[in-house]
Amino acid sequence: MKALIPAGGAGTRLRPITHTSAKQLIPIANKPVIFYVLESIAEVGIIEVGIVVGDTAAEVQRAIGDGSAWGLKVTYLPQAAPLGLAHTVLIAREFLGDDDFVMYLGDNFLIGGITKLVEQFRGDRPAAQIMLTKVADPRAFGVAELDVDGRLIGLEEKPENPKSDLALVGVFLFTAAVHAIVAGLTPSARGELEISDAISMLMRAGHPVVTTITEGYWKDTGNVADILEVNRLVLEELAPEVAGVVDNSELIGRVTVAPGAVVRGSRIVGPVIIGSGSVVEDSYVGPFTSIAEDCRIIESELEYSVVLGGSVIRGVGRIEASLIGREVEVIPAPRTPRAHRLLLGDHSKVQVCAYT
Repeated sequence: MKALIPAGGAGTRLRPITHTSAKQLIPIANKPVIFYVLESIAEVGIIEVGIVVGDTAAEVQRAIGDGSAWGLKVTYLPQAAPLGLAHTVLIAREFLGDDDFVMYLGDNFLIGGITKLVEQFRGDRPAAQIMLTKVADPRAFGVAELDVDGRLIGLEEKPENPKSDLALVGVFLFTAAVHAIVAGLTPSARGELEISDAISMLMRAGHPVVTTITEGYWKDTGNVADILEVNRLVLEELAPEVAGVVDNSELIGRVTVAPGAVVRGSRIVGPVIIGSGSVVEDSYVGPFTSIAEDCRIIESELEYSVVLGGSVIRGVGRIEASLIGREVEVIPAPRTPRAHRLLLGDHSKVQVCAYT
């Protein structure tokens, strides 16, 4: 069995961060999302992994390398444009050969891994096996319709009027039977080759398709709210460790201070992780916050947030529920005039407190 990881999407819901960075490399508890995917794949004994890459190919390759850090052998598969998940299967045809494969989206997070799912697939070997989970608003996902016996009878991609609340989780298992189906697909109204269409055509051709409804935790980390929620969940399991320097500070709960990090004159209430080379000084950092490497948090308050590498937050009041990109500087405005001064990229979203 091989693995296929689509990692070439545009990440429009995370702009402007994804204008300059791959969404699959946004860190959860200071580790890129795609690293959790690679760990899950390695756990089931898969060795050969194809990663589909687009405009951020160079960044993804620098982060992952040849895959040997996970005991994997990685092949990079260029995709000229994000033309749908079934298109990633199409361009991976030569790499996949006639082997069974698991397709695991590079920006998805699934607690508990995929071991049981893969074992079931290896035992039964249907043409396709898909994971489903109940969601509050299925309109943003591929949606499955089951009959009264729990058998799959239909799939729709992001329907306006969903027939169920069962969404496709971003993990799929296929035999080589899918390749002939994908080769005959035509683009959907969205201009993409939809994996839901490929699965539906497998069913219509008489191939067995099996569903598994997961009760575990799954998130598509495609927006800020989901990233913060997944970060919270991972930090809940954080093992406290102080390998950096802590001076005249109070650490409460599960706090990790990486080697080379410095905490001085501050109060840290975990779970919190502070990356290597970062400095937190005369500040408060509250629960469910991840501060990446080489950041500076000075005379500020920060809670329930993710701060990416090299950023500076200095002399500002409380910041919460925020995703702050790489090499960002957040500093106070002059006291007069009482005005906000902003330099924002396209598709930015900023919430400011009204003056009282």
